[in-house]
Amino acid sequence: MTPSTSSAITLNINGEKYTLPVDHRTTLLDALREHLDLTGSKKGCDLGQCGACTVLLDGRRAVSCLQLAVAAEGRAITTIEGVADGERLHPVQQAFLDLDGYQCGYCTPGQICSAIAVLEEHAAGWPSAATDDVRPEAGVPALSAEEIRERMSGNLCRCGAYVSIVQAVAQAAEVQGKKAVA
Repeated sequence: MTPSTSSAITLNINGEKYTLPVDHRTTLLDALREHLDLTGSKKGCDLGQCGACTVLLDGRRAVSCLQLAVAAEGRAITTIEGVADGERLHPVQQAFLDLDGYQCGYCTPGQICSAIAVLEEHAAGWPSAATDDVRPEAGVPALSAEEIRERMSGNLCRCGAYVSIVQAVAQAAEVQGKKAVA
């Protein structure tokens, strides 16, 4: 008997369950875009290098072009379509609008999902390569522009809106009550 190369899977996306048949080789990005018409996550490089397809898996950022859809079953997936609270934008989305943290907008969904995770990682005290003092007793470092740039470095913007992106992440951190000094 030949093993099956496809399965019906159930994905928990933005709080809703979707059951769909997929080839085992289908990436999460392709399942979102091609099977479920959730086109906010963008296909940029399809190599996991640009971050345009970034989504949140159980609250952690992941490039969905490298994640198999079958491996995401049973995990909480949040796409850009699910970060707002109804008509109320997430503070990161609002900051991107307020400070023009986008130009063409292609990378923006991935940038926003990544920034949401960055703020949570920082608040939890996770150090980055830019963190001066990584000792636990040093506490959570200030979220400087250097920290933001390092933490967001997996997301590329071909238009070069980096200055505004850093400012938007810092503003969102302030709104959410996290330490920021960008």
